[in-house]
Amino acid sequence: MSGLEEDAWASPTLGLSPLSRVRLDELLQELLDRVGEVVASRERLRSLLDAVVTIGSGLELRGVLTRIVEAACAVVGARYGALGVVGPDRTLVEFITHGIPPELHARIGDLPHGRGVLGLLIEDPRPLRLPDITKHPRSYGFPSYHPPMHSFLGTPILIRDQVFGNLYLAEKHDAAEFTQDDEEIAVALAAAAAVAIENARLYAIAHRRERWLAATAEITTVLLGQVDRTNALHLVARRAREVAEAQLVLVLLADEETGRLTVEVVDGPAPDLAGAVVPLAGTAFAQAVTGAEHVVVDDLGKAAPWPAPVSTGPALITPLAAADTLHGVLVVAHPAGTASRPEDLPMLHTFAGQAALALERARAQDEREQLLVLEDRERIARDLHDVVIQRLFATGLQLQTAAQLASRPDLTQRISGAVDDLDTTIRDIRTAIFELRTPAVAALRTEIRDLVAEAAQSLGFRPVLRLDGPIDSAVPDEIRPDLLAVIREALSNTARHARATTVLVGVAAANGQVTVTVTDDGVGTGDSEPRGGLVNLRERAQRYGGDFTVRPADPTGTEVVWRVPT
Repeated sequence: MSGLEEDAWASPTLGLSPLSRVRLDELLQELLDRVGEVVASRERLRSLLDAVVTIGSGLELRGVLTRIVEAACAVVGARYGALGVVGPDRTLVEFITHGIPPELHARIGDLPHGRGVLGLLIEDPRPLRLPDITKHPRSYGFPSYHPPMHSFLGTPILIRDQVFGNLYLAEKHDAAEFTQDDEEIAVALAAAAAVAIENARLYAIAHRRERWLAATAEITTVLLGQVDRTNALHLVARRAREVAEAQLVLVLLADEETGRLTVEVVDGPAPDLAGAVVPLAGTAFAQAVTGAEHVVVDDLGKAAPWPAPVSTGPALITPLAAADTLHGVLVVAHPAGTASRPEDLPMLHTFAGQAALALERARAQDEREQLLVLEDRERIARDLHDVVIQRLFATGLQLQTAAQLASRPDLTQRISGAVDDLDTTIRDIRTAIFELRTPAVAALRTEIRDLVAEAAQSLGFRPVLRLDGPIDSAVPDEIRPDLLAVIREALSNTARHARATTVLVGVAAANGQVTVTVTDDGVGTGDSEPRGGLVNLRERAQRYGGDFTVRPADPTGTEVVWRVPT
């Protein structure tokens, strides 16, 4: 080998000039940088794929949202992250954070409502990247104890073109601000997050639907047996609260005559509402009752004038209707700060229908039991009238014949007394027959008895009461209050002025009129005209085209007679 060849092999420059060597170094460095970017992009893509797999690994919504925030912070290298759920009123109803310790989170206080820079994504759902969030014109600053934040990256989470929420990232690791690549990765992750959230929501809806169906089946099972209305309504309220995860459930029954609703059952932290009566007109319940449709209110406390304070979040009101009969409404109220669940309305409607059937069946059972009772009472009344009274009549006639044949005066007097006792017994049996043939809901006889019993305290003795005829069925409802007022006023006058030792109160319904007679053995009223309360009694009689008289009793005392047509 010649010396020239040896020099060529020994040269490290391969015949390149100094300028060419510099250019080669730059190309090699650029190649290394590109290789590094490819490797970094590959790692970030792998991290993005891992994040997508991670956020889709579960179907519990809260867990999915938490994993989305954690994965986003890891993929783009953010120190802090948050996911804000946007409510129907375009404010944040839920705010899940990452990177802030729980104790510091508690010291910061209330969650943001979606104003300031955070509200930009709500108003205009497009990705937003800022080098320093504090210098933005919409920045309101941070609350006390909030960690400092400068670089910011936000992107909306869209589900079928509807904004579910926004993903917020802050404080880029090892860099002053987030890059365009970070933004693209965050947007891709938000798209994957939307799918995971939708799957979690569908799973939650399917799970709740399954629970609604199970609760409805339980109510159906109750309908197969003996239905107790109170127990059935308590079961309805309890199951509705459990399935809907509600704060409060109310069952209100409607009274069409008075136009009011009565709280029959309360399940939740408001026991004082049991038995409360609220008007129907002018309230949120009116639409549910008159229109037989669902109503959603933001706060149950504002839906009606409650006797006790009520504060809740959104409430669903659905009618309890079956076979064209409206029984009332079912109210399911959620805690304040939570969003309503429109997807629950169809299942709630079905559930309310089963609850209404329970009410309908309970009423049918009550009517059937009442009918059996009335049939027994009718049989007893018929036997008393056709057998017992006829035998007593026959016995009385025989005694009257025996009295005419008796030669001794004392024997005749004793027989006549026995006949009078039989007459009294027959009258009492007739009264019992009328009571047996009176529907169980009528209570005029009971009210009269109670009124006469109350007068015993002021009189010093119990008046004698005689009831004749079908008082409960013959006296119209509009006359009843006046009839009771007449008895009350007459007994009150007797107690104040008569100084009587006996009082007889008689109420008779016959020949198309009702007559009230109050007779005492007191000092009498003299010849003076009725005045004071007695004038009121005359006016009460004239109101119905009747008459009122006050006359001396025989041998002493006063007799008050009040008579009106029925």
